Amino acid sequence: MRKFFGTDGIRGLTNQAPMTAEVAMRVGMAAGAHFVRGTHKHRVVIGKDTRLSGYMLENALVAGFTSVGMDVVQVGPMPTPAVAMLTRSMRADLGVMISASHNPFHDNGIKLFGPDGYKLSDADEIQIEALLSVEPKLAEPAHIGRAKRIEDARGRYIHAVKQSLGDQIRLDGLKIVIDCANGAAYNSAPTVFWELGADVISVGVEPNGLNINDKCGSTAPGLLQETVVASGADIGIALDGDADRLIVVDEQGTIVDGDQIMALLGTSWARQGRLKGGGVVATIMSNLGLERLLNSQGLTLERTQVGDRYVLGRMKSGGFNVGGEQSGHMILMDHATTGDGTLAALHVLAELVRSGKAASQLLHQFDAVPQLLKNVRFAGGKPLEAAAVKAAIAEGEGMLAGRGRLVIRASGTEPVIRVMAEGDDERQVEQVVDMICDAVRDAAA
Repeated sequence: MRKFFGTDGIRGLTNQAPMTAEVAMRVGMAAGAHFVRGTHKHRVVIGKDTRLSGYMLENALVAGFTSVGMDVVQVGPMPTPAVAMLTRSMRADLGVMISASHNPFHDNGIKLFGPDGYKLSDADEIQIEALLSVEPKLAEPAHIGRAKRIEDARGRYIHAVKQSLGDQIRLDGLKIVIDCANGAAYNSAPTVFWELGADVISVGVEPNGLNINDKCGSTAPGLLQETVVASGADIGIALDGDADRLIVVDEQGTIVDGDQIMALLGTSWARQGRLKGGGVVATIMSNLGLERLLNSQGLTLERTQVGDRYVLGRMKSGGFNVGGEQSGHMILMDHATTGDGTLAALHVLAELVRSGKAASQLLHQFDAVPQLLKNVRFAGGKPLEAAAVKAAIAEGEGMLAGRGRLVIRASGTEPVIRVMAEGDDERQVEQVVDMICDAVRDAAA
């Protein structure tokens, strides 16, 4: 059982366990001890987003890593995918991103990457958890690690992202609004688009430690929608706090989610002979309309449980190069080892340039099937094991058979049952969801 690690590293309210300076230092010691292997000089890369608490947690992690003999390279505010890229390119043993992604400023988190730039496996996280409860083996005084800041990390990342397009695509003539959520990409993302020739309007690029994801970014796209329409822009891009996901807005101010982006990249790359694996990988939450579109073109949609790490795992095992989540995590395996909002946005813009179409035409790849998600909170017990709940689920599956899909799952972070259904008949979808939610409530009462 995990006490610290969740589906995406360690996360929580700052200055409350587990997100305290003391725990961060212990994580540095434990992760450092786990990755001190062999006789070479060991190195860890640490990046962060723009949260005020990032300073505190960074210093605590540095103390932990150096105390067990690891050198630390600090890169400052950088997107999560940049830390993954730099970990691999700098031949580091470990990468650390200090971020709570799309959460408000008062939360923070610690994400760990292995030397290959991929998020740690469950086995590695379990071993690190075990080391948190034992006394660390500290380095001899002469072998304590050193800490160093590098100033050109942002430029390295910008260059790598641009290189993913090759030398043929330019963005001249495109007016783009980019909302960086006052987060980690506040400097790098606008620079990427500007260097490729776009007319860039930037919002959410004035971080103060407290305003990350505050009424901006991918989870609050209202500001982006207003700015795109008011400025007559061709397209808008919203990133989240650590820039590993994106949401797109077309020139009419309409939101485009991750399913439509996967549909665009999957089908267009297939036509260009670039798609690998014969399809796209997404989670159980992706819309049935995406699956139907891909199937109509001879492509498959592989589904995993919720979480980009599970999408990535299936992509690696099946040789896929396009995958992601409806929420906007896009993983393009030819170019990155984790979700990268800026990178995915560039490849959407490349398709916009190639097609010559308006964003509203290009990004509406399929009509979404009516989908409804409701959450039922419960005080305790296991309501999904109740006979009445199982009967309601079976009845709902029968009602949707051949015309829709039903997904029931317990939250991994709170006492909540999530009930999602989708199908061609919107009223029937609502009826099924309400029936199952009522059964869960009765069972939990």
